Amino acid sequence: MSTDAQDRKAARRRAERAGRRSEWAAAFILQLKGYRILARRFRAQSGEIDLIARRGGVVAFVEVKNRAVLEDAVSAVTARARRRIERAADMFAAHHRHLAECVFRYDIIAIAPWRFQHLRGAWRLGE
Repeated sequence: MSTDAQDRKAARRRAERAGRRSEWAAAFILQLKGYRILARRFRAQSGEIDLIARRGGVVAFVEVKNRAVLEDAVSAVTARARRRIERAADMFAAHHRHLAECVFRYDIIAIAPWRFQHLRGAWRLGE
């Protein structure tokens, strides 16, 4: 394997570890706010959802982004990513019919060094 390939592989591993730490921190933040974590890294054929959490009658499908600046983390959730999350959320809802009476919401938790922001209802279905 070439040095460039090794460097890329090492960078991917570091990014993966950073992503997992961010997701752990986001789950912890949500739990402190009274949410119960229903799923972590839920995978469907159409995409992945970082966290699925419930508080009362609200189920939040949460995308977690870690960047150097909070605004960059928020803007990193592109329209394409939102559509993938929405499709995966449909699959989750189809397999958890007992949640049908809940309100579904799409949130972003943006994490930057020593800061975080929880954007509730960051977008609406189909935006």
